Amino acid sequence: MKVIGITGGVGAGKSTVLDIIRQNCRCFILIADEAAHEVERRGQVCYDELVGLLGREILASDGEIDKKKMARKIFAAGNKELLASVNAIVHPRVKEYILDLIEKYKADGKVDYFFIEAALLIEDGYRAICDELWYVYAPKEVRAGRLKASRGYTDSKIEDIMRSQNDDETFRKYCDHVIENSGDLEETGEQIKKLLGQKTG
Repeated sequence: MKVIGITGGVGAGKSTVLDIIRQNCRCFILIADEAAHEVERRGQVCYDELVGLLGREILASDGEIDKKKMARKIFAAGNKELLASVNAIVHPRVKEYILDLIEKYKADGKVDYFFIEAALLIEDGYRAICDELWYVYAPKEVRAGRLKASRGYTDSKIEDIMRSQNDDETFRKYCDHVIENSGDLEETGEQIKKLLGQKTG
């Protein structure tokens, strides 16, 4: 079983790429944000630390952490130190969660690939547990257009998020393959099939 990390900036179309991957191989796909949601639940390892750092205003009425409220608190502040503090709490625990799952799927032997999707694969040292890193690329203007259309983000919010993420040069430096995902899904699919074919053939 190969472990492959999928990364890229916000709005690059990682979900689209994962949909194509899912259709073309036997795989398990883990979204790091979903793993983060698990470790942030009330009673889990990150909950108390996050509430202590960000305040009770990030909680929903049921006492669980509200992801939108938390994101708003972090990005509205425009404070890179605050974001770094949140990441320092969450990402080590997410990595432990993922490593446990990888071992489970290796032992199971039912999939050929284990894909991990996350924006912070490079920063958090996933190179050490991934056989390869794939970078999903789209130009900034394409990404911004997608975010406005699909999520209703403002220009300032988009700028804040993009500024907090790696630039194109850094992604290309650390990743093994680049998937161009600027709009033509057929072309995107061909790139993915070629990558999978290289690994299986």
